[in-house]
Amino acid sequence: MTSRYETGSDWTSVDVGSESPESSGPDFSAVGQAETLEQVASLVRNCTDCPLAGGRTNAVPGEGNPNAEVMFIGEGPGFQEDQQGRPFVGPAGKLLDGLLASIGSQRENVFIANMVKCRPPGNRDPAPAEIEACTKYLDRQIELINPKLIVTLGRFAFGRYFPGEGITKARGKLRMKDGRKIFPVLHPAAVLRREELRPTMIEDFKAIAGILEGAQEENLGGEPAGIATEAPKPAQLSFVDAPSPAAVSAPSAETSMVDVGVNVEEAPRPEQLTLF
Repeated sequence: MTSRYETGSDWTSVDVGSESPESSGPDFSAVGQAETLEQVASLVRNCTDCPLAGGRTNAVPGEGNPNAEVMFIGEGPGFQEDQQGRPFVGPAGKLLDGLLASIGSQRENVFIANMVKCRPPGNRDPAPAEIEACTKYLDRQIELINPKLIVTLGRFAFGRYFPGEGITKARGKLRMKDGRKIFPVLHPAAVLRREELRPTMIEDFKAIAGILEGAQEENLGGEPAGIATEAPKPAQLSFVDAPSPAAVSAPSAETSMVDVGVNVEEAPRPEQLTLF
């Protein structure tokens, strides 16, 4: 099995087998009929719709508040996530927790999911067919949660909405796509690898608070203006007496590079960190 990496907006190929294994997994109609996030999660855990199912320890459906105002979408599970069946529990997840704390929130207030629900072998990039196989689950999760804001973490999640665009140039700019607000930020793993990106990540998380409060409606990153300000739902994020960004301004032992190379969320490949 060969790896496939992003290079700019191009894809190189990956050999994941010409055919998916015989699948008794859920079809699109079953996912569309799921009425709760737990029903979607159950379908994910029993899914065999792509070859990733054969190598997983645990599927990672996602977790969080079913009524979350903010939904975070990452790339895919890494080693720790595969072991625990939970998203963002490695060093990158610890950093994400710290960033949430810096704006007065925690993961219980938001919903966190990934583009693919099973760990790709060797932490390689997910193949397009694997992303496509998981799309139905992510689509249904978004429908059920109906978040006020979707925050994409890294290039793969951003590419779901704006294919071919570079994350570094797009990050920090509020966008609209199919009636939903999309706010792209760097993947936390990028900050673990490149410390100079930490202030940028902190800045973007501060902006999330402003978006929820309607303060960035006038700045839509080049998208058409005239989008009405939405009345906020009961706050999922508290911005009063929020901890200082200093809480995430320096790496801790928990977000060290000790486990680099173990988790796709922990150790981004250089191709995912391009500044162009």
